[in-house]
Amino acid sequence: MVEQVKAWAAELGFDDCRIAVAKEASHADLFRDWIGEGKHGEMAWLERTPERRCDPREVLPGCKSIICLALNYYPGSSPFPDGEDGGYRIARYAWNEDYHDLIEKRLREFDSKLQSLGGSQRFYVDTGPVLERDFASDAGLGWNGKSTVQIHRHMGAWFFLAELLTTLDLTPDRPFGDHCGKCTACITACPTQAITAPRRVDARRCVSYLTIEHKGAIPEEFRVAMGDRIYGCDDCLDACPWNRFAVESREMTFHARATVFEKRLRDFLDLDDDGFRTLFAKSPIKRIKRNRFLRNVCVALGNTGTREDLPSLERAAADPDPLVSEHARWAIGQITGR
Repeated sequence: MVEQVKAWAAELGFDDCRIAVAKEASHADLFRDWIGEGKHGEMAWLERTPERRCDPREVLPGCKSIICLALNYYPGSSPFPDGEDGGYRIARYAWNEDYHDLIEKRLREFDSKLQSLGGSQRFYVDTGPVLERDFASDAGLGWNGKSTVQIHRHMGAWFFLAELLTTLDLTPDRPFGDHCGKCTACITACPTQAITAPRRVDARRCVSYLTIEHKGAIPEEFRVAMGDRIYGCDDCLDACPWNRFAVESREMTFHARATVFEKRLRDFLDLDDDGFRTLFAKSPIKRIKRNRFLRNVCVALGNTGTREDLPSLERAAADPDPLVSEHARWAIGQITGR
């Protein structure tokens, strides 16, 4: 049965498929401590029903196995050469279409196939109450790196995780083990020192959290460290030496969207709500909405902009949204101060 399951995974375009036993997650206690310390910031959904998040058997009654899946999304090197004027950084997973849409469609097909074997399933792609990296590690689908990002020996850190909880009793795979060794490159690379110890991240300091999940003003102590990052951060992934094995994804929907990357930073400040939604249609960036995106753009301009960017920032400083206007004024102050 396992051979059939893995054959279906390959047919559906997944790059790896491994099986874990359904049980309480191996780092459940550490997760509870992390929540208790408030290191999840404003991500309140992580606090809800922790017993479900820590044990998949609470999510799917009768769950016996977890089918752990990986899909390579590596889109290649930056569209901007190093030091190019007006360039910026967007986390690679968000260079084009939202991965949830593509992967969830495949998971629905997978679920239908598993039903033919008599299984009942629940499936997720980082959208459900599952400590997915624990089960991926249990199944030998890579290991959890010191940055807490999952690492795969063939794909490095550039892959999405997805899983199907199933009532099918499938023979589990063996763990691959931890292969980080003494390396601390990801910890050193973090621009805001959000990785406070190996496999310990304070989300409140993380650039990905600040630019995506955080709804208010960017704390001033982190603005300069954000550099030219306007959505997410890949620094801990970029630093990982296991990425030397990464190859570009077969999925063209993960490669850079030309209509976005043809723009320079100040061009984004001209977007109204309709323009923002059109430019980022089907993109994960769309979900943070115009005001938070322009907030991030203003911070990046404050760090990298020149006097040529001041007219655009001055118009943004008059934006009716206070989140945009305050960050634009900060950026103006940074540029004129230089």
